[in-house]
Amino acid sequence: MPKVFTYKGKTIEELQKMSLEEFAKLVSARERRSLLRGFNDVEKKFLQKIRKSDKPVRTHLREMVIIPEMLFKKVLVHNGKEWILLEIKPEMLGHRLGEFALTRKKVVHSAPGVGATKSSKFLPLK
Repeated sequence: MPKVFTYKGKTIEELQKMSLEEFAKLVSARERRSLLRGFNDVEKKFLQKIRKSDKPVRTHLREMVIIPEMLFKKVLVHNGKEWILLEIKPEMLGHRLGEFALTRKKVVHSAPGVGATKSSKFLPLK
C-alpha cells in the first residue's frame, strides 16, 4: 500500500477543502501571521492567474506563502537574475516561494590570479 502524504495529519484533499483561516492554524507562526493578515492586491492577482492558467506563471513574489490551492501548479520565481521553474509539491506547503529559488551560487575558485606569488601558483600534478 503506497504511503499517503499528510501535512500535520491532514490529507491533500482535506487541505484543499479547508478555508485559509483553518490552514493558517496548521502552519508556523510567521506564515500564520502573513496568511491571517490577508493578501494584498498583487498576491490576489497572482492567485487568480494561477487558478486559470495551465502554463507556468511568472512572479517576483518570493515572500508568498505556498497554500493548498497552489499544489501541483508550475511557477517561475525570479531569483534576481533568472527565472527558476518550481513545480509546487505537497512537501512545500507552508513554506515561501523564495526558499526554493536560491539567489546565491556556490563559490567555485579557479587558478591563482595575476598578483599571486610563485609558490601559490604551484599545483601538484595528480
